[in-house]
Amino acid sequence: MSEMTTLPMSKALNAGMAQAMRDSDRVLLMGEDIGPLGGVFRVTEGLQAEFGKNRVIDTPLAESGIIGTAIGLAMGGFRPVCEIQFDGFVFPGFDQITTQLAKMTNRHEGALRMPVVIRIPYGGHIGAVEHHQESPEAYFTHTPGLRVVSPSTPNDAYWMIQDAIASDDPVVFLEPKSRYWPKGEVDLSARALPLHASRIVRRGTDVTLVGHGAMVSTLLQAAALAESEGTSCEVIDLRSLSPVDYGPILDSVARTGRMVYAQEAPQFTSLGSEIAATVTERAFYSLEAPVLRVSGFDVPFPPAKLEGQYLPDADRILEAVDRALAY
Repeated sequence: MSEMTTLPMSKALNAGMAQAMRDSDRVLLMGEDIGPLGGVFRVTEGLQAEFGKNRVIDTPLAESGIIGTAIGLAMGGFRPVCEIQFDGFVFPGFDQITTQLAKMTNRHEGALRMPVVIRIPYGGHIGAVEHHQESPEAYFTHTPGLRVVSPSTPNDAYWMIQDAIASDDPVVFLEPKSRYWPKGEVDLSARALPLHASRIVRRGTDVTLVGHGAMVSTLLQAAALAESEGTSCEVIDLRSLSPVDYGPILDSVARTGRMVYAQEAPQFTSLGSEIAATVTERAFYSLEAPVLRVSGFDVPFPPAKLEGQYLPDADRILEAVDRALAY
């Protein structure tokens, strides 16, 4: 019997972490201002009051120290969940993530597991300043040894954070900060999909639209506008950025013959580049047009007043759909 509720993503993440902490006393949270304040986005609000200061730990402003401490805790049998306050703040901890955390299990030939989750609010649409609106996913998907995921709905957020905490491998958990507040249905009784499965969120016949995180809602807007013009678009939420579940994508492209990938990150050597190349390799004879990409531009994320020009919107996606259909 399903137990449905309606939550914004921020509260769904909170509920998911709380459930994981109730399930195991080895789960603990670490991050800057995550205790009484509940984090900048209030995702951890109330958790320190419920679980105490030894399990919801306010850390110094030192990302390298946060990740390094989490590695040591994982070695000791804990399952730490680290919050990075904003996407651009992860880079002081980047060395610990890529040269230590990602390699530790391989270095020990599988004998040592690293059940560490690194939560990173990422992406634009909130009018923030420099270092607060970046999309650094390609750095982590390029790094062997890391799992990388990103929910787009509150229901996925609730279940994916629990699955990430249960993973024996390190997981970079990218949270689209512009989706923290819109509410959605959450089924508290049963997960819909495994952690690393992609998902068809809208059926269509003419063009396959693929994206992740906040871009999924933009793709759905574009698909609705395209339908009003007589074009049927199928929309796929990637959910897992590494590993990628290509099955639903390739099946869709086999039916539609065309694909557009959309992302907030810059285009050059991006996740979208990798997916476009792989789909071209594996579905070449199904394609009736090149796989097209719509992305942020290859410049640093601009000041807030210009983010509307930088971030892909439904119009830019529809332009790509039209180009794909013109072949």
